[in-house]
Amino acid sequence: MTPAGEAVRSVELVEHAPATRLALPDAVGRALAASDIVDAAPDPYTPGFWSLKAGSKVGAVAVTAPDGGTPVTVRVTPKVSIARLFFLLGYTLDPRRSWRDGEVAVAEHRDLLPALAHAVERQVDRALRQGLLQGYRETEESALVVRGRIREAEQIRRRFGAMLPVEVAYDEFTTDIAENRILRTAVERLLRLPGIPRGVRHRLLHQRARLADVTTIVRGKPIPDWRPTRLNSRYHHALRLARVVLDGASADHTPGGLRIDGFLFDMNKLFEDFVTVALREAFRTMESGHTVRFQDPHHLDEAAAIRMKPDFVLYGRAGIPCAVVDAKYKAEKRGGYPDADLYQMLAYCTALDLREGHLVYAKGNAPHASHQVRHAGTVIHQHALDLGLQPAGLLAEVEELAQRLVDTPRV
Repeated sequence: MTPAGEAVRSVELVEHAPATRLALPDAVGRALAASDIVDAAPDPYTPGFWSLKAGSKVGAVAVTAPDGGTPVTVRVTPKVSIARLFFLLGYTLDPRRSWRDGEVAVAEHRDLLPALAHAVERQVDRALRQGLLQGYRETEESALVVRGRIREAEQIRRRFGAMLPVEVAYDEFTTDIAENRILRTAVERLLRLPGIPRGVRHRLLHQRARLADVTTIVRGKPIPDWRPTRLNSRYHHALRLARVVLDGASADHTPGGLRIDGFLFDMNKLFEDFVTVALREAFRTMESGHTVRFQDPHHLDEAAAIRMKPDFVLYGRAGIPCAVVDAKYKAEKRGGYPDADLYQMLAYCTALDLREGHLVYAKGNAPHASHQVRHAGTVIHQHALDLGLQPAGLLAEVEELAQRLVDTPRV
């Protein structure tokens, strides 16, 4: 809580911690209330004070008022350690090559954003050690000489019969390709975010200089596609991590010129991705003959009007569903697991004709539980993964869950 009349410049919150009361400019408070960053509400008794509560989004954003005053930085710290968060992220990006101990020393950073910037810079440096990747890119331009093929329709539309300049299209061998553009744009976004340490910022500037001849992706434009190949294999991890930066970066101009700029991870999505990917990898190791689908669309009703998409559905050799899993990072109910999750899983089991369903939470305020539904015979299991375990122990818990799914009986 801040003293009356003293507006803060930096707000430190913890994921899913109790609300904090502090003084904020009204424009900043309203912007946060309208955003999906934190829960913000004005104090009903003290003008100029706001109550802020972090949810499952972690990271940092800077909120700048239209008058160009000092930005208010809001940092949300995850409850899991930075090293564990990056293991979950790395495993999700590439289970065969997730962050190993000592590969990227993110644990030396206490906050998420410096750790992310450090990890990106290290991966970009590794990708570029052998020089910038080159490739062919289709280019369209107006030229005084014919190169490649003439775009006849564009020539007629733009030039009205004039011979020069000529509208042409050709393949150019260049470093300005999708892979390098993604890396350059991620570096640029990180350099604009609040709280990047001086040493990391200096190394990011060095990477930007190496990518100086590469075009950045204009904000709001789609991120160009790239395909993993043998030729760009040294770029793979850097590109996946850069995509995390581009997907999590935010910059919004709200009415009145207020600006919100920063980076946020959604722990709900990260946990869901880890659970589903780790389960898929466990089944690959088991070689059980099962197939896995993520977010597989189904319908609850015969008329196919009520859609549902379980996080994870396991299919047997005959293509028949044999297990369903939904990942829930946080049990919001103070006394245990929320009832709404049970209703949702019961609907999944009913539509998929399964006797058992499985909800997977991050270990918190409730132990493992099982519930048998009256008059239906359906059993709903609620599991809890301990994110505080070392990676090997955490993956062992996932493997135990995978084995249990194989043993799940059908109706």
